[in-house]
Amino acid sequence: MPSATSKRLETYELTIREMTPNDIDKLHELSTTVLWPHRPSDWQLLLTLGKGVVGCDAIGRIIASGMWFPIGDKYATIGMVITSPRLQALGGGRWIMNHIMAQCDNREILLTSTRAGFRLYQSLEFQTIAPVFQYQGIAKAVDSSKLAVTEGIRELAPNDEASILQLDKNAFGIDRNNIIKTVLQQSQGSVLVRNDHIVGFALCRKFGRGHVIGPVVAQNCQDAMALIAPHVNKHSGTFLRIDTIEQDELFTAFILEAGMSHFDTVTSMSKPKFNRNDGEFHSFALVSHTLA
Repeated sequence: MPSATSKRLETYELTIREMTPNDIDKLHELSTTVLWPHRPSDWQLLLTLGKGVVGCDAIGRIIASGMWFPIGDKYATIGMVITSPRLQALGGGRWIMNHIMAQCDNREILLTSTRAGFRLYQSLEFQTIAPVFQYQGIAKAVDSSKLAVTEGIRELAPNDEASILQLDKNAFGIDRNNIIKTVLQQSQGSVLVRNDHIVGFALCRKFGRGHVIGPVVAQNCQDAMALIAPHVNKHSGTFLRIDTIEQDELFTAFILEAGMSHFDTVTSMSKPKFNRNDGEFHSFALVSHTLA
């Protein structure tokens, strides 16, 4: 059952309501207070993909938020759960999460937990899937001719969409068409073609302080690096980010050489336990830490 629509937290009394596009400026202010990089346009993209709630104080200020993003009828991701540390200690995060989970209609839920939120999600019976490593920095051009894969890379074309959607489904294990189609509209991409078939892709779009690379789907690290390299070189000298669960030493060395140093480690979690796909194709970068 949904939680009560208001909750007194010591001197705070919060009221919860539906998130709307009119809230974007205030949501941007909220995410800035916890040093998250989301721009107003990043919030706008998320609102086109999902639904959310906001917690407001007595004079209408937004001081808490949470969103969920449907993936078909069976799955959902939860993200943008933001409360101040003081409100977390008073149960504000749990209150927001209870409302969000109630809206997910018994779907299996995935999320990416920050260190601050990990104990809360554990207490709500979310289980760890894998660590997620966030790399970011000023991109440095890489010599693509020295990579193991030097042929078959080209720019993404409009008629590649069906192949991209199928590859993402194969790698992630879930049909995420609604998310990937929207991200495609915001992205530039590279694809790897062998024997007239697309066998890998990488997308890159504006986000936060610069650009973010992801998702990236490939059969192995060498293919993934070849797909990522054009985006690194295009954005050389500017801020670039990638979120990955990949721990291969060769892949990590490539990311570091490209100017993106390790910034943070967060945790992919699910309820109930979600097993990532172990097939021919693998995910080398997330869509984002919010959307998985």
